[in-house]
Amino acid sequence: MRKFILFFSFISILILANCRDKSIKEAAIQPGAERINEYLQLLDGKRVGLVVNQSSLVGTSHLLDTLLRHGVDVCAIYTPEHGYSGIADPGELIGDEKERNSGIRIVSLYSSKKKPSVQDLAGIEIMIFDIQDVGVRFYTYISTLHYVLEACAENNIPLILLDRPNPLGFYIDGPILDRNYSSFLGLHPIPLVHGLTTGELAAMINGEGWLKDKARCNLKIITCAGYTHNSFYELPVNPSPNLRNMKAVYLYPTIGLFIGTKMSIGHGTDIPYLVVGHPGFPDKTYSFVPQPNLGAKDPKFKGKTCYGISLAEVSVDSLKAVRKIEVGFVIKIYEKMKKSSDFFNSSFNYHAGNGELMKQIESGMTEEEIRATWQKENEKYKKIRKRYLLYPDFE
Repeated sequence: MRKFILFFSFISILILANCRDKSIKEAAIQPGAERINEYLQLLDGKRVGLVVNQSSLVGTSHLLDTLLRHGVDVCAIYTPEHGYSGIADPGELIGDEKERNSGIRIVSLYSSKKKPSVQDLAGIEIMIFDIQDVGVRFYTYISTLHYVLEACAENNIPLILLDRPNPLGFYIDGPILDRNYSSFLGLHPIPLVHGLTTGELAAMINGEGWLKDKARCNLKIITCAGYTHNSFYELPVNPSPNLRNMKAVYLYPTIGLFIGTKMSIGHGTDIPYLVVGHPGFPDKTYSFVPQPNLGAKDPKFKGKTCYGISLAEVSVDSLKAVRKIEVGFVIKIYEKMKKSSDFFNSSFNYHAGNGELMKQIESGMTEEEIRATWQKENEKYKKIRKRYLLYPDFE
């Protein structure tokens, strides 16, 4: 733990965070999918498409099973990165298949195509989108959302979005995406931590004219009940195979940046996103050995001993209190690795959303100096964001 304290600036507020968060009693939160009376009648007599994965639950039942029990004519399923079951590796391309129990066709939107084609949508009269996001720009489910909105707009298919709480919806941080670095890791000019639910973001994408040719989707949002942007929502199911607990979710905006570096972030261990390491890390106090496992068939440094920093001991409550991307931690690891010229790889700029953050770190700028460069654009974004909020904002 002592090593951890040296690296993460927020440890000094652990006790205050624990006291504050434990005093808050969350109201019961009901995701949009559970408010079935708000949308079931809209599906009556329609041929329905579902954009879903393992997170698409109505209580303990999958949305597909729930709708089939109510006699809804579900004709096709469309799935994002990690697939219908949510167990495919990050970046693993997925083929089309059939749903095991119902035989309904499953169209992969994480293959050679990311957007459903006219043929994929043949016969669909209404679409439902119900996927749990985590509120980080480079988490690809919102890119899938973008292309589904666009395809529905182009094919005159109404879309019902069943909204879910954003587990990082209680703050905004990070640089705004530079359009020169637009990719499936980020399509929209929003901060790295954007502070929106999928419903709010869908409304923003629609309202700001970000779809191709400024098309607009016929969009209806079924909101969550009991949610505000002050809520700390605990995910009932892992949103992807390597985000296995709330610690990993809260750390994701920071540790996810290391995907664009030479470091391992624990894929192939039991604690992905809770460790950062490399075989050449100079401090040998802590070590781990990546091995193939769920969500990491061929992890970086497979079978090699990596030395580094474990964040597994930090409390969930303290992570809630941070409310920022820990750029200082990235800087510290970079410095520990002797500022090696190959520390960053080609994906870092696409995760950061610009070509500046890497240069800023390499040039020796402090965390405070780097963060200052985000503020002007973030203030503009916050004004736009307010127009699309569906829930009371954070303090």
